[in-house]
Amino acid sequence: MSNSPDIIIIGSGVGGSTVAAGLAATGARILILEAGDHIADLAVNRDQRAIFQRGHFRPKETWYEADGKGFNPGNYYNVGGNSKFYGAVLSRYRKEDFGVIEHREGVSPAWPFPYEVLEPWYSKAEHLYQVRGNLGEDPTEPYHSAAYEYPAVPDEPPIADVRARLKGKGLHPFSLPLGLDLDAWLSKAKTPWDAHPNARDGKMDAETAALAAALKHENVSLETNARVTKLETGVGGRIDRVTYVKNGKAVTVSSKLIILSAGAVQSSVLLLRSKNDRFPRGLANSSDQVGRNFMNHNASAVIAVSPRFRNTSIYQKTFAFNDFYLSDGEGGPPLGNVQLLGRISERVLKGSLPQAPEWLLRFITSHAVDFYAMSEDVPNPESRVMVEGDRIILQWQRTNWDAHLALVAKLKAILKSIGFPIVLSRPFDKRTPSHQCGTIRIGNDPATAPLDTYCRSHDHENLFVVDAGFLPTSAAVNPALTIASQALRVADHIASKDLQTCVPGSEHLAPAGRSQQ
Repeated sequence: MSNSPDIIIIGSGVGGSTVAAGLAATGARILILEAGDHIADLAVNRDQRAIFQRGHFRPKETWYEADGKGFNPGNYYNVGGNSKFYGAVLSRYRKEDFGVIEHREGVSPAWPFPYEVLEPWYSKAEHLYQVRGNLGEDPTEPYHSAAYEYPAVPDEPPIADVRARLKGKGLHPFSLPLGLDLDAWLSKAKTPWDAHPNARDGKMDAETAALAAALKHENVSLETNARVTKLETGVGGRIDRVTYVKNGKAVTVSSKLIILSAGAVQSSVLLLRSKNDRFPRGLANSSDQVGRNFMNHNASAVIAVSPRFRNTSIYQKTFAFNDFYLSDGEGGPPLGNVQLLGRISERVLKGSLPQAPEWLLRFITSHAVDFYAMSEDVPNPESRVMVEGDRIILQWQRTNWDAHLALVAKLKAILKSIGFPIVLSRPFDKRTPSHQCGTIRIGNDPATAPLDTYCRSHDHENLFVVDAGFLPTSAAVNPALTIASQALRVADHIASKDLQTCVPGSEHLAPAGRSQQ
């Protein structure tokens, strides 16, 4: 099949694995090319000194800023992509996120379709990723056509105490929707799952949820350690060939449909590097928008400390609140989302404070609770990914930072008011990717968006881009579920519109739950 698949999917992250799961039942021959390999089930996976102090899993890679300064990006290349290390939060965008939102700095534009179009696919994605949660706790929660199939992951006693204190201040903490089998995770080791690799230990990531479902079908195959280096065009601008490197050798394969799912940065890099005489600005780039509108959530770790508080929790990450999501609480523009981080131990904290002794950090963390403040980064065409020879250049122009600082200030004041006199904060930067997205956005106008509303390239009829790059806005919630939901929607569209013309005998086959949305 590797010589002539019907569909090639480049990348096995949330976008690629989920679209594969949606297409698997069609019978189409699907080849998934993944640059990395499986994460082995080893003791180092729960070794916090190795993960956070020694950077054991960080890629041996350097990207560059526009001024030429290099940095280690912290993106992962594994089967399952970045989701292997994610916090398993699977939140829906709010209904309002699909419309125009005015921020302190800039405007978040409307999507080319409303929330209601994606809503049924959100429910299907929640089922696929086995999301745990409770409805009715968050006033900003949009309409759900189906309830969660599993109850929320429970608070540990110290965290239940903090939730109760916040409720006492009139806030609305709600249970995070999590793709997690808690018992399975804790049976391996008593650690948080946030930022820890998952070797099929209980996190429902792209590999363990979506890819596992796809690979149950004999027509789907996965090739690891296969780094795609170029896409080539043929008659009519179709993508005719895909070249990848395997064991140091270049391999070329052809397919009727190409689905690019390498991530917001690497997908745009591949399109730009695949330029040719007919497409001198890169593929899918007649709009000159590929690589532009890069977004990375404005995010900070906020650690609240009290000598009277004893945090004995293991995982911690079970609730969030959106009281400042749609406004600042005083009638002003939105500020963002607040959620718990995975439990920060002295071994984790020392990765950020290498000079501090662990005994001192242990005293601090045993009396602390750890939060993650997240605000929307507004799309900006000058915030972009570029290529210069072999170099990847990331020119991130952060927007809406003032709103994020206001969110952090509000959070600090709230935490002090509920009994934490010491509150520290530290922003994340580009070395810690905070939900990178944009760069190849969807839209109705080919002059301003590389992709149509089904993630098909306006320039190449057999090319789809299904990863965080298609997101026209970042919102202020974790994007994984929105990517998965659109991936299922795209898979359904491909099954009904494309496979019938390019895969003989596929007329009667399509993903279950066909929708006209």
